Amino acid sequence: MVARNFIRHVVFFSAKDKADVPRVVAGLSMLADIPHARTFEVSQNSHVDALSDDVDVVVYAEFDDDAALKAYKAHQIYQDAIKIVRPLRELRIAADF
Repeated sequence: MVARNFIRHVVFFSAKDKADVPRVVAGLSMLADIPHARTFEVSQNSHVDALSDDVDVVVYAEFDDDAALKAYKAHQIYQDAIKIVRPLRELRIAADF
């Protein structure tokens, strides 16, 4: 096991309608304006792996600690992004490590 001094937060999304993927990316990209992440990326899945068709968009972020991750999720921009993305998404899988 690798010892880290930060938390990695990875979230996978799929869109109900593939035509909405750009809107999902745009909504999730709003999260970059939240100041609590040390690193933040939103990317559309390149589908290079033939077995990754279920995932359309990936969010990757790094946080200094649990408090920073909690503050990120409590931020108003996070709530605003949820209002945009939730109706458009089918799948959401998150992992923190």
